[in-house]
Amino acid sequence: MKNSGQKKKTMTAVMLFSLVGGMVGLSFASVPLYRLFCQVTGFGGTPNTEAVALPSEVSDTVVTVNFDANVNSDLPWAFKPVQRKVKVRLGQESLAHYTAANVSDQPVTGTATFSVTPYKAAPYFSKIACFCFNEQTLLPGQEVDMPVSFYVDPAILDDPGARDVKLITLSYTFHRTDDEETDKSSAKVAKASEVDRNGG
Repeated sequence: MKNSGQKKKTMTAVMLFSLVGGMVGLSFASVPLYRLFCQVTGFGGTPNTEAVALPSEVSDTVVTVNFDANVNSDLPWAFKPVQRKVKVRLGQESLAHYTAANVSDQPVTGTATFSVTPYKAAPYFSKIACFCFNEQTLLPGQEVDMPVSFYVDPAILDDPGARDVKLITLSYTFHRTDDEETDKSSAKVAKASEVDRNGG
């Protein structure tokens, strides 16, 4: 009887640990899975970047695309669009430019997150080439041109919920990369330890 009760407790403990382990695993996997889901579906304003091919026809319908630029406060960069807006025909490939400058005295690596508003237009906004696909490293004082090639799919006209869209905003926010954050935190810890060792 006692042995049976012990087995039940052991099984319960194993199940609970497995559940907690599974939840921790899912929490780590959730960010990349969510990002992939958003890129495929356009959910949350994420434009299409997977297997992008130009449409066979260009529509006479014109939309205005606004460009927005933001920098996380932890990244010592100046980042802005060269042009604030462009008018584009649906299905027509367009090229826009941003500039980024490292205003610090150290090399810094950043990565850009992006979104499209209104969200209902995101599945139809396709990026062909973009600086946001890769991390960017800028040397101290370096300024670079960052182009993005895109089009708005004419299929938006077939969507009753999105065909009324005439104004789309493409927004980027640059962040310091995780490695940069780790290096920065490690440097702070090392400096604090050195101060403690020296008694100061």
